[in-house]
Amino acid sequence: MLYAATILCVAEVLTMTGFSTYAALLPVLRAEWQASNTLAGAVSGAFFAGYMIAVPALASLTDRIAARRVYLAGCLVLTAGSIAFAAAPGPAPAMLAHALLGAGLAGTYMPGLKELSDRTAGHPRQARGIAFYTSTFGIGSSLSLWTAGAIQSHFDWRAAFAISAAGPIAAAALILIALPAAPFTPKPASRRSLFSLVLRDRRIVGYITGYAAHCWELFAVRSWIVAFLGFAAPGARLSAPTIAAIINLLGPPASISGNEIASGRRVRVVRVIMAAGAALACATGLATGMGAVTVIAVTSVYVLAIMADSAALTAGLIEASPPEARGTAMAVYSFFGFGGALVGPITFGALLDAGGGAALRRAWILAFAGLAAVSLAGVAALTSRAARPSDRPASRGVPGDSRPAAPPPPARTARS
Repeated sequence: MLYAATILCVAEVLTMTGFSTYAALLPVLRAEWQASNTLAGAVSGAFFAGYMIAVPALASLTDRIAARRVYLAGCLVLTAGSIAFAAAPGPAPAMLAHALLGAGLAGTYMPGLKELSDRTAGHPRQARGIAFYTSTFGIGSSLSLWTAGAIQSHFDWRAAFAISAAGPIAAAALILIALPAAPFTPKPASRRSLFSLVLRDRRIVGYITGYAAHCWELFAVRSWIVAFLGFAAPGARLSAPTIAAIINLLGPPASISGNEIASGRRVRVVRVIMAAGAALACATGLATGMGAVTVIAVTSVYVLAIMADSAALTAGLIEASPPEARGTAMAVYSFFGFGGALVGPITFGALLDAGGGAALRRAWILAFAGLAAVSLAGVAALTSRAARPSDRPASRGVPGDSRPAAPPPPARTARS
């Protein structure tokens, strides 16, 4: 298990070299394009629109063909997206290129997780391997932020996007060389029956709605953190992209620790974390004007809270999903999660504009208050939908779980 998890984690970091490039360069591109905050947020959101369009087909496809094949195709799309953004003459072409990058991530992130879950099926530490994989997302995001800022400072923003295209190529080579194809048996169930099986399980729906709130908050922060630090932490010794990259590196240990703490009581722990995140979102907005050290410290604690529920939600989803529909469950989970990621940056930018613009403290307070409301909505959704009467795995069984199996919940029609 350790070997497969290590290879897939390293490959994940490489596939994400273009993931945060736009976020790192948002202030530069906003000024060059003379764009409003709403338009700047829309360019960011285009990434997640591309992801949402592609992920239902690509992730559920892994129930019928080997996830490794989908992954390799996703690497090619990521490379094409970075090259297209480097050549974009304005916001509209940049949106299309960013959407292509999102579609490429849809072909690598969840298919990579499916490949890992298939290779570790039956292993008692599968949930831990999943936690490390999902947490590696933060490392990839941080590396992307830092390299984009460093390259742009020496060359220009186009060079930053062009150079980021090399990462997915390296990831594909690593998978081809170091991760031999594993035996794969296609699942016979039809796509419609698998979606029905996923959506009538209220535990799965609970994790999906919680993940949507999590992604809304997380990707709004990741999209705007460089711009926020540039405004709220003037005079800092490091550049805003570098500070943002360092803060993002807090995510992996927070996610892994959150998963360990939440084991056996996932929903209850996630609700507490989200409630704390709502308070910290307000505190982050209010910290503007209090000095660079205070802003960086409060933002760091807020990012820790955001990331602490990430792996716990994903591991819970995989534990709750039947093996024959796991790829489809991941597709639905990703679709709604990245739906939140699509709306989050745009809404954040719109709230900045509604507050008078990114040069005003009250605008940032309003935007972060909006994130607090989303986090509280996630708490409410988990409270009403998640794992009742308990958080225990389903009767179909979770590898490595020694507790008695809980009876399956009665079939219900999921409501949005």
